[in-house]
Amino acid sequence: MKSKLIMLTLAVSCAFTGHAFAMTKEDYKTQKDRVAAEYKASRDKCASLTANARDVCQVEAKAAEKVAKADLEAQYKPSPRNDLKLREARAEGSYDVAKEKCDDLAGNAKDVCVKEAKAARASAKADAKVAKASADSKDKGGNVAGARKEAAEEKSEAQYKVAKERCDALSGNAKDSCEKDAKAKFGMK
Repeated sequence: MKSKLIMLTLAVSCAFTGHAFAMTKEDYKTQKDRVAAEYKASRDKCASLTANARDVCQVEAKAAEKVAKADLEAQYKPSPRNDLKLREARAEGSYDVAKEKCDDLAGNAKDVCVKEAKAARASAKADAKVAKASADSKDKGGNVAGARKEAAEEKSEAQYKVAKERCDALSGNAKDSCEKDAKAKFGMK
């Protein structure tokens, strides 16, 4: 029984040690070069496009590169901080692409589109902060409840801004009613 426990402990410790050092410096450099090559190839594909389609393609390529680099860093040096950077890179990349796609619109539709993109980014970043606080709480006793409350407030405020922007397409009593409903729905004063 004692020997089984020792073997199990040894196997678990080897598994964690192997995971923490899974990527060598050479593997990291090779993967970094691969990410750069994939970005260049993606960017070159955009040359055949025109107008905003080209801009969207270029932003998508750049966003994919940033996410790939952050993912690589998180694999090479696993930590809550690098995981947060990865999540934020994904949020920023999605935002940049969504915002660029909004350029095809005009007027209030464009304004709403941009606000929705900002709200999605704020939501993703808030979720990233909660995930980091949760990971830190395992290590250092981080405040997960506080992070969740703050994230909920940030998400609510971002969604309120989207709803308020939608109200701007209206006028008179309809606009006033829309804004009042948005304030009530998202708990704004």
